[in-house]
Amino acid sequence: MNDQATPVARALRLITNRYPHALGAVLGGSAARGRATPTSDLDVAVLLPDSDISRREVIRHDGHLAELFLHTLADVPAAFERDRTSRRGTVLFIYDQGVSLMDPHGHVSRTQGQARAVLAAGPPALTPTEWERGRYVLTCFMDDLIDIRPADRYEQLSLADFTLREAAHLLTAHHRAWTGIGKWLPRRLLGADPALGRALLDGHRNVAEHSNPAPLAAAAAQVLNLLGGPLRDGYTQHGWA
Repeated sequence: MNDQATPVARALRLITNRYPHALGAVLGGSAARGRATPTSDLDVAVLLPDSDISRREVIRHDGHLAELFLHTLADVPAAFERDRTSRRGTVLFIYDQGVSLMDPHGHVSRTQGQARAVLAAGPPALTPTEWERGRYVLTCFMDDLIDIRPADRYEQLSLADFTLREAAHLLTAHHRAWTGIGKWLPRRLLGADPALGRALLDGHRNVAEHSNPAPLAAAAAQVLNLLGGPLRDGYTQHGWA
């Protein structure tokens, strides 16, 4: 194990040793952007011949975790479509922003071009049913957040999390921007709407640090106002038994 090796060197050694038949590979995530910490994992997209099987693997290599997104060439379009439908674009962003590790036949370059075209087109718009449900759900979380007693900290913190997530989902969709989960939620949120995104994030922090839900509720109300306002009475969810 060589802890002094760069993320690129570690990732390339991983591909060479474990997938010698790979047609190409890309290192993504924080390691590709120079933001890796000593404990960061490696996010690697690997192109495989069609005789192989597309899959996702998490392994440990050189003492570091590596998350591998393996796709055969024939499966790439379907994988990109799943990524587009999820509106998160996980694999798409690895190909778009990642560092090419190997590309002997030009497959990585062509796949990166495909990924960039999908990203440029943006995620799919929410359907009217999805918009209506999102407004109703965010309204419910916002109302509960305002109503909860400050002494009920566990409930307050849980409601703050769900309010932020639902508001972020709707705000990024409003801007036809890509969304994210985990550490990517604030990054995508700020990228889509720096002002209102920061208001949501600062509001969430205010709940965590000061038990004050008012700023987060106010920011959530701004999101709802962009979409037609809060939705309470009159909401109908079809197909619910």
